[in-house]
Amino acid sequence: AEALGLDYWKAKRLVIMPQALKISIPGIVNSFIGLFKDTTLVVFIGLLDPIALSNSIRATTAWQGIYWELFIFIGGLFFLFCFSMSRYSMHLERRLKTDQH
Repeated sequence: AEALGLDYWKAKRLVIMPQALKISIPGIVNSFIGLFKDTTLVVFIGLLDPIALSNSIRATTAWQGIYWELFIFIGGLFFLFCFSMSRYSMHLERRLKTDQH
């Protein structure tokens, strides 16, 4: 950046920040996924316990599904959110070429 004659702020914006983002994106995304999982865990346990909701759904007379169907749906939905965030992270890493080699 100095060889190109960039001032301090242009060097930070054009040289240093892109390199820092390439290195830190995997850690940031892992932290975000962990935060998402912990937050949903607290919300589900504290406010909308999905197991209790599924038990109340199965207790109604209109429910004629399989016993484990709701549990599989809840687990699948949770997996879908976490897996999609993980795949998006991998896409960002490939796009920004975050090779650690």
